[in-house]
Amino acid sequence: MNKVELLKELNNACRGNFFSIEIPKTTKEDEKNIEELVAELERTGKIKLRECIKREQSVFLHGIYKYATN
Repeated sequence: MNKVELLKELNNACRGNFFSIEIPKTTKEDEKNIEELVAELERTGKIKLRECIKREQSVFLHGIYKYATN
């Protein structure tokens, strides 16, 4: 998964500006990759993450999708 794919998934999971999505993972490396991508999207101003819950087989993300950046 790359940044563009993650952004598309978040856009599809949006209701208004808010998104809630559960992304399946298979390894700890996948979890680290997801966290890095989310951090990069936050730095660029595309999203604002409210919650990140690490589960055994997935990562749950909840936050705000920003349509326009400053």
